[in-house]
Amino acid sequence: MSQDKIDIKDVTPKTFNPKTHKGNDDRFNPSNRIYVRESKGTFQKLRRYGGWFLLLLFALIPWIPYGERQAILLDIGNQQFNFFGTTLYPQDLTLLALLFMIAAFGLFFLTTFLGRVWCGYLCPQTVWTFMYIWFEEKLEGAANKRRKQDSGKMTANLAMRKAAKHLAWWAIALATGMTFVGYFVPVRELVIDFFTFNTSFWVAFWVLFFAGCTYANAGWMRSIVCVHMCPYARFQSAMFDKDTFIVGYDAKRGESRGPRSRKADPKALGLGDCIDCDLCVQVCPTGIDIRDGLQYECINCGACIDACNKTMDRMGYEKGLINYTTEHRLSGHNTKVMRPKLLGYGAVLLLMLGLFFVQIVSVDPAGLSVIRDRNQLFRTNSSGEIENTYTLKVINKTQQVQEYRLDVKGFSDVSWYGRQTVTVQPGEVVNLPMSLGANPDELSSPVTTIQFILSDSEDFSIEVESRFIKKL
Repeated sequence: MSQDKIDIKDVTPKTFNPKTHKGNDDRFNPSNRIYVRESKGTFQKLRRYGGWFLLLLFALIPWIPYGERQAILLDIGNQQFNFFGTTLYPQDLTLLALLFMIAAFGLFFLTTFLGRVWCGYLCPQTVWTFMYIWFEEKLEGAANKRRKQDSGKMTANLAMRKAAKHLAWWAIALATGMTFVGYFVPVRELVIDFFTFNTSFWVAFWVLFFAGCTYANAGWMRSIVCVHMCPYARFQSAMFDKDTFIVGYDAKRGESRGPRSRKADPKALGLGDCIDCDLCVQVCPTGIDIRDGLQYECINCGACIDACNKTMDRMGYEKGLINYTTEHRLSGHNTKVMRPKLLGYGAVLLLMLGLFFVQIVSVDPAGLSVIRDRNQLFRTNSSGEIENTYTLKVINKTQQVQEYRLDVKGFSDVSWYGRQTVTVQPGEVVNLPMSLGANPDELSSPVTTIQFILSDSEDFSIEVESRFIKKL
């Protein structure tokens, strides 16, 4: 029997360093509060300007007018989803399914290529959290000052500043809730009715519900949502590989860490470029130490990169000790950008985009549905004809008044009992009860397949299949 030993890899976790994580006994404990220090730099400018752009887009879209209504209105009560000149109905919701699939594969593609940049720059949780932190800094002071204040006694001045902070937080939360509901209810009427207490119970409930969620998530929970609640943080690792761009620390260059004077030679001291200032931890919104390696809590916001670059610049060292990089690059290998997984996600994304635009272009400007009378399948009228009764539902999906003509094919001779022309207002659904009569001698089978035709004056027509019953 062979006595050769099998080599094993030591996977024992490193000892937790409470100093690195600012005295928190457990950084995964939701009760431990993170005091985020302000960070300035290239990536924070990009995040800040991008966040303001998205906020303005979110806030202004409901106020854009289009004709006699707002440009985008998802009217669930009337089952109409208006996008400028296009109105979609429940039967068009395959477009919504395609849109969700596009968003999913777009996120998969982006994550495989650039890691969690969605979390760091575009996610509403991140955008609102940083906005709330900005008000916290302006009204209560920098991170160290806030930590010291919260560990001491409450003073009248501090109570006033905290009250002002929470008042600002609630104002943002209320504006957020009202704006979100304004995508589903006409926003101009909503604002007036809400502040004059004339709105309905459910509209007021949803405004306050989303306001409360915004206040709790961005004001109190913050990183708890990212670390403990967000499913994206859990399954992102399935999309990561060693060529995915992540925020990484160059341990070969940075180790061993240690403080030193600006004029000292780190090589002579046996030190790397990291001076162990801990600024990368202090600016992290999730409270991690990027020097411990890749962690799923990292949201790729780049705050640690900007903080470290500023320190390197002051020390006269080369920037990029912490940077957007890949595991292959950190280990000294080349990064392969065009790889099968990324190309696969990109191909599926392009396919979904193509299907979506084809569906958009092919959306009919009108709709027709046919409902047979199920109480009486057929009857013989006074003229001796076999008569079937139907209800035709005509939907005008355009933003203009339309006049439609109705017809039927499938018979050589048929009598139409009811209106054959109808005027329909924009977005209106008109129900037309009518009957068809046919000579029994003209019907060769008990059940005849027929097509109802809806047409307008612009050569548009749509056909809907139905049945004409002679006998059972």
